[in-house]
Amino acid sequence: MKVSTLGRRLAAIAIGHRMAGHQLDMKHPAIAAVLKGIRRQHGSAQRQAAPATVDVVKAMVGTCRSDLVGLRDRALLLLGFADAFRRAELVALRVENLAEDASGGGLRVTIRRSKGDQVGEGQVVGIAGTGTATCPVAALAAWRQAAGIETGPLLRSLDRHGRVGDSLSDKAVALVVKRRAEVAGLDPAMFAGHSLRAGLATSAAAHGLEERDIQRQTRHRSVAMLQRYIRDGELFRANVSGRIGL
Repeated sequence: MKVSTLGRRLAAIAIGHRMAGHQLDMKHPAIAAVLKGIRRQHGSAQRQAAPATVDVVKAMVGTCRSDLVGLRDRALLLLGFADAFRRAELVALRVENLAEDASGGGLRVTIRRSKGDQVGEGQVVGIAGTGTATCPVAALAAWRQAAGIETGPLLRSLDRHGRVGDSLSDKAVALVVKRRAEVAGLDPAMFAGHSLRAGLATSAAAHGLEERDIQRQTRHRSVAMLQRYIRDGELFRANVSGRIGL
């Protein structure tokens, strides 16, 4: 059993105790000392999916043809990246969640429920229209027009005859990302559904964007959770080893 799996199971046991009216102190020395020893002996760095940065996303999008599958995948990739959507958030989007911004700058998207909003208060995020070949707003409009989607789920399944079905599952997001990575000549094992979200944060940091602006877009509950992507993005942007005349 992996150390991370053990941690998740212990957390579930603690929640079960609380629901039953009992207390389980996970910080008790008898538990903490054992866990520390296990991590020291068997722990390893958690494997993270590679971030799909701007260049990677453009390479993936470049594999999408103008048929329904290509238009759907193109919209999924650009939408998922531009607003750093979690997989569940992305597949839950509906036409009714969209509104054109009054200034003409793009779309306002309402996320009804997410990992960071368990009570369902809703969050509104913006998708900027870029006017480029990889504009997420234009990609979404092209997919909707071709698929005839006027209400209901935005991203939908397609059967082998090209018939439009119901909304995609969150697992389908990862499959699309992996398939497009492979067609683009990349190693599909490096990427997952989370790669789009991680890629936006990493790319934004690499471009020197403000931490608070990145957090607003990704909707991370704390900067600490966002920091690993920012560190990756800034790894070479301000690297002293390349600036000392070596």
